[in-house]
Amino acid sequence: MSTPRHAPSAFSTPASTTLFRRLTWEGTVPLEVRVDSKELPANSDRGLECYYIQAPRVSYLPLLVPEIKRFLMDVVFDEAAARLIKEEDWWFESEEGHLLKWHWPIGLIYDNHTIMSSARLNSSATEPAPLRLILHLASPPTEKLLLSPSTEACKQAFMGQLKEADFLRWGNTKRMTGLRKAEQDGLWEGIKEHNFEEYWRVASKITPTTTPMRSHSPPPSSSASMHTRPPSADPGSNPGPDRDGAYNVRSVPVRIYLPDGPVLQDLVPTMLDDGVAHTLSIFLTTHLPLLFSSDREPLAYALVQGVMVPPEAEMAWLGACMAGADGWVNVCIGLIREENLRFR
Repeated sequence: MSTPRHAPSAFSTPASTTLFRRLTWEGTVPLEVRVDSKELPANSDRGLECYYIQAPRVSYLPLLVPEIKRFLMDVVFDEAAARLIKEEDWWFESEEGHLLKWHWPIGLIYDNHTIMSSARLNSSATEPAPLRLILHLASPPTEKLLLSPSTEACKQAFMGQLKEADFLRWGNTKRMTGLRKAEQDGLWEGIKEHNFEEYWRVASKITPTTTPMRSHSPPPSSSASMHTRPPSADPGSNPGPDRDGAYNVRSVPVRIYLPDGPVLQDLVPTMLDDGVAHTLSIFLTTHLPLLFSSDREPLAYALVQGVMVPPEAEMAWLGACMAGADGWVNVCIGLIREENLRFR
């Protein structure tokens, strides 16, 4: 994958911000859903128990259940078996036997699985491999799933993530709590229906855009790198104050997902103390110095929304354009194999 020379500018117009948001929104991942063969009811058509779907990255597994159920009812189960099936007992695990978290966006589940399955991204692949899921029809392990496998529980978890992201971003939840109930419900309906306009009609009230962040800038340094200087320090820029701009938020809601490791969360400022825009490279070097260092080749790579983001990308831009529908920038870290480093 080729990398742009410079990070996306903080002076992206509202139109370009909307474009990147739509590209993120329209992203999909391939899933293969197979019913556990030991749980298939008698008289089921065992030649058709596998279902393929191109699922929206911003969606959630519970929202796929109605479509999967229709397929199984139509072509796999017989009528007698269909009457006994209880949708609320369904749950998923990966082909390797890992329980899948219902409250994670599908794109995050896919990316996390990618980094756990491979030491590096196969950039030569023209088509992504489907994530193979096993669908169980009974006995959900609720003590391990952490929440009931239902659409309503998923909605409550989603709204909780939005409120937490809102607090980290602004230092309070006034924007979220200031929404009418119909507007809050509209956010979830936009996810359910995969309707970009309906979702962003409300989300634009709580999420900043990448517009100029201040009325003055530090003088450009002759030694400053074009990769790290804020766009407002470039000649010809015309900065101006913007109260709700991406650079005026307290921090960007970011989580780091390590392969087979913990999920890391921290306050991520948009600007550093010296007035330089905070970039993905600086962020990773600070938080994962053993994997990312300024004086040697990195030992890992970062995926955001399935994309290998250039290290010069500014954190404020990622927060405004590549955050998930729940408001979080999810950075999945994959390891690069030693043999690949030797030939770079």
